[in-house]
Amino acid sequence: MKFETLHENLRLEILRRIERGLLTGSVLARTTDFQQAHISNFLNRKRSLSLEGLDRVLTAQNLSVIDLLPADMLPTPTQKASLTRTVTVVTHSAASSSARIQSPEIIDTIEVPDAVIHSSRAHPLLGRDLWQRFVAVRVDAIQAAAMEPLLRQHFIVVIDRHYNSLTPYRLQPPTVYAVRGSESLHLCFLEFGADRLVLRPHNQQIPIILIAIAPNEQPADRIVGRVCYVLSEF
Repeated sequence: MKFETLHENLRLEILRRIERGLLTGSVLARTTDFQQAHISNFLNRKRSLSLEGLDRVLTAQNLSVIDLLPADMLPTPTQKASLTRTVTVVTHSAASSSARIQSPEIIDTIEVPDAVIHSSRAHPLLGRDLWQRFVAVRVDAIQAAAMEPLLRQHFIVVIDRHYNSLTPYRLQPPTVYAVRGSESLHLCFLEFGADRLVLRPHNQQIPIILIAIAPNEQPADRIVGRVCYVLSEF
């Protein structure tokens, strides 16, 4: 892993702990012997930590470099011989917003053909290449109603979160996206126009959903990723 990636993954982990009330900037400053302004600049990408500074933060938070690796980068004893790759099934909220999946967010694991993983083309925007790439979610009743008969309730879809571009993955079949709404995760076909994302269902009896893009947002902020594999219930 490059130093820049390690640095960014540490920043995201510290922000996650702060957002969950497990840590504050002042506590981190005190335990690392940094000025609070230095910690604030680090968290807001205004200043980078040196290698020595990164070590101080890791030590203070009982973290190691292994803790900052995405789950799909961790080696397994059988990885070379296997024809499949283990992908974590996570909550919808984790798929939408967690750069690196944490243990409480994991519901299950599935095996995905290794060829699917290796053949998937990435098109990451807005730093998405720093996120854990492949996650899976279980399709709920609302998502299934919008995408029947392509998707059914309890199907599992694998999302490539390194593809958050509006550029169609291929002309046919159309790209199915996972999109972050205000309160839920949508599975849909996707267009953009007039500062709005247009979420089109496959089932034409379900209404189109429009999501306004705020002035400080870009469409890629809302796109969780491309659905690259579907596993039916078994």
